[in-house]
Amino acid sequence: MTTHNLASWNDTPTCQAILNFVDAVTDETSSCYVPPAERVAVFDNDGTLWCEKPLYAQLDLLLRKLVTQAEQDPALRARQPWQAAYHKDYAWLGGAITRYYQGDHTDVRLMLNGILALADGRDVEEVEAEAAAFVSHERNPTLGRTYAAVVYQPMLELLRFLESHGFTCYIVSGSGREFLRGIAEALYAIPRERVIGSTVAYAYEVRDGVGTIVQKAELDVVDDGPNKPIQIWGVVGRRPILAAGNSNGDLAMLQYAGDLALPALRLLLLHDDAEREFAYTAGAEHALEAAHTQGWTVISMRDDWRQVFPDVG
Repeated sequence: MTTHNLASWNDTPTCQAILNFVDAVTDETSSCYVPPAERVAVFDNDGTLWCEKPLYAQLDLLLRKLVTQAEQDPALRARQPWQAAYHKDYAWLGGAITRYYQGDHTDVRLMLNGILALADGRDVEEVEAEAAAFVSHERNPTLGRTYAAVVYQPMLELLRFLESHGFTCYIVSGSGREFLRGIAEALYAIPRERVIGSTVAYAYEVRDGVGTIVQKAELDVVDDGPNKPIQIWGVVGRRPILAAGNSNGDLAMLQYAGDLALPALRLLLLHDDAEREFAYTAGAEHALEAAHTQGWTVISMRDDWRQVFPDVG
């Protein structure tokens, strides 16, 4: 039996399913054995590796910039998304994301109209540095912890456990790639080249005699839904054998794990712990139904995790 250091996991069938899977794919005598080069694991970020409520960290950062614009131009306060940002209307903001995962893109389009303009002309390395500083110093408005401290301790342990058994782990997120590249190493010990995220268009410029890549106010790829497996194939060139997510936006990625020749472990995180984090299923209905009908492994935050966040704050 594989030894592990999943100290924040309770001894439940869920934890055992993870151990059994790793046992099977790393045992050279097993019919499920997978060579190390093919042990690819992919993880959604928001709501899977760290807390996404009441809003994503990157969204919080961008909304604060919209607030600044609304303070300078009062007319913007009557338009979305400036209105919600200015009044800290987390219900509208969170609802826009939930409705997106339920198939209604109307409010997300309004958000994008305001947010894309913020990207125009920004040096990508400055975006990364800004993300790192924001996550380190700013706090989740509900939990009171810094964003760096709302990562899920059990998932950090799972990443290290998988790596110790020959897995290569990737982050595959709907959040912006530059934002994630700025935080992935510090938060998850995942190198930047293993970050797959949403992107805007880019341009090459020479500033003060130095070439640089800058963002444009044009959407390139939203790394969500069916785009997740497409992006995985484009970047990794391999099908994952382990996939972890928490929402309808992760459904295609979970379905993409494994095939007739490869085993698969599909993990769906259920947010059912209102005391330690949040309890919600909105935006995850289709994923939960698929998990139920197809026998995927559902992680109950309430029942399977002894501890949710690291012992820092």
